[in-house]
Amino acid sequence: MKILIVSDTHGRHQALDRALEEAGKIDMFIHLGDVEGGEDYLEAVVECEKHIIRGNNDFFTELPREEEFEIGSYHAFITHGHYYYVSMGMETIIEEGRSRGADLVMFGHTHRPFFLQKDGMTILNPGSLSFPRQEGRRGSYMIMEVDGDGKMSFEQKYL
Repeated sequence: MKILIVSDTHGRHQALDRALEEAGKIDMFIHLGDVEGGEDYLEAVVECEKHIIRGNNDFFTELPREEEFEIGSYHAFITHGHYYYVSMGMETIIEEGRSRGADLVMFGHTHRPFFLQKDGMTILNPGSLSFPRQEGRRGSYMIMEVDGDGKMSFEQKYL
């Protein structure tokens, strides 16, 4: 299973189109918020299972604030992150993930890639496709793969 994980596109689709093209065939698409009106566009161009949540800039949307679902045998918790103060540190979101029994915690909001595996939990942020804030300022996304044995692997990608 191949999963494309993105965040913080802010209504701009050029970088998203490029990430979709580079990723090739995907089995699942996850957007971690700040779609800013791009819901219909995502619905039209992404042809697999989708999980899309709202971010702090998604004012007039019916997207859910958070979502929990299974990826193979892993319990995933996705949120934009601003309710868990991710700009200040990871402690609150890690504790929330732990309280939900999550194996995977995914968030956006900071516009910076982040990856940590701790105490059996994977915490990640793919960064922003449209407005990156990390050194080099290249749009970023993540590819997650689950192999036939159920083992997860992750690859941080830059445009």
